[in-house]
Amino acid sequence: MARNDLNGKVALIAGGAKNLGGLLSRNFAARGAKVVIHYNSDSTKAAAEETRAAITAAGGEALLLQADLTKVDNIKTLFDEAKSTFGGIDIAVNTVGMVLKKPFLDTTEAEYDTMFDINSKVAYFFIQQAGKTLNDNGKICTIVTSLLAAYTGLYSTYAGAKAPVEHFTRMASKEFGARGISVTSVAPGPMDTPFFYGQESDEAVAYHKSASALGGLTDIKDIAPLVEFLVTDGWWITGQTIFANGGYTTR
Repeated sequence: MARNDLNGKVALIAGGAKNLGGLLSRNFAARGAKVVIHYNSDSTKAAAEETRAAITAAGGEALLLQADLTKVDNIKTLFDEAKSTFGGIDIAVNTVGMVLKKPFLDTTEAEYDTMFDINSKVAYFFIQQAGKTLNDNGKICTIVTSLLAAYTGLYSTYAGAKAPVEHFTRMASKEFGARGISVTSVAPGPMDTPFFYGQESDEAVAYHKSASALGGLTDIKDIAPLVEFLVTDGWWITGQTIFANGGYTTR
């Protein structure tokens, strides 16, 4: 596809500062889109600024917006500011997530609430606000997890909080379809980023690497093209969760 095939389009990336979100921000900008880079807190501000600097150095245009998206009003403000700045939004991708690896019997109420706020509540109201705000024929994509097809323990709140997003995706795609808006989810395997390693032992890392049929952890460079396809040429795919994990899990 041509480098400038997204000229005139606007892409909003929740969690767009680093890792997969940062790569998507740069890739969309490289294809001509104006990019809204959301980041959560001061701890990711430097990464967000680095991503914006890379985009502007390459001749692109990017807006940084900080927000705690577990507050629904902040999600509305995020979309409103993006639309006010660039005149509209065509693509909305939510990469926000948090992992907790912990035995079921040891999980606290506070941990449960935090995990469902970040992984489920944010996803629901991000999709809702995208449906209200996006231009006709817009595209929405959410990052979930291949653990949705796993038979395992220790990830009850993470996989459990991501599981509803499949249903959100189906319902929203049905309701938004009359406006030409496609809604999808992508379920990567364990990705080779700092997001993955924080809760895993060396032994667990070795297992995850060996569990995929094609070998190794998921590379964000193998996920970004799939997301980009779903929100461009692959728009006819809607209401679906696509597992992309090298054979780590399947249905």
